Amino acid sequence: MTDLKSRIAVKPLPTPSPSEKLDTEMHAIEGAIVTATDSPPISISSAEYVEASDFLLYEAELLDDLRERAWLESLVSKDVSYRLPIRETVERARGFGFLENTFHLNENYGSLGSKVARNETNYAWAEDPPSRLRHFVTNVRVRSTDNVNVLDVRSNVLIYRTRQDQTNPQILSGERRDLLRREEGRLMLLEHVVYLDLTVIGTHNLSLFF
Repeated sequence: MTDLKSRIAVKPLPTPSPSEKLDTEMHAIEGAIVTATDSPPISISSAEYVEASDFLLYEAELLDDLRERAWLESLVSKDVSYRLPIRETVERARGFGFLENTFHLNENYGSLGSKVARNETNYAWAEDPPSRLRHFVTNVRVRSTDNVNVLDVRSNVLIYRTRQDQTNPQILSGERRDLLRREEGRLMLLEHVVYLDLTVIGTHNLSLFF
């Protein structure tokens, strides 16, 4: 197996501090970190920005069309970390209220694969008939990292969800923070964290992909 240090710029993983806020630039991956450069986002006319934006738009298309297997196998790295942190309402001085070690979802490639496989069976009662989903991705910002093969990509996401004959849609909004790594010439999803604008998720299940 290829050593992690040959794939990601590695630094010792610091002990998390309770004072850490959402604007941290350090991304924990398998006991290592990738650090975004301290600079404004790169230009929207750059090749890196265009490639990252194309990735997000194609990903949204696959998920909206329920092509979950194609999404997993063509866009998701085997080393992926996929998280949805729990949020609390806190005073401004205490940051954004996201808990550091508690998640609604904390997935890897194996658990994502199990989720996709379940939806392909006749026994995925939570999502059969499936929800109707629409992913809207805006405000894309792309930054370089200390690894030339990894891009730090941030975007705003809005998910519109309806199910069966419901007339009231479920709407979820938040900020995505992704690491996209070049693998065999194409970008793959290495880390995916969604910081929701909600403390209580008003949806009947979390079987969807954010």
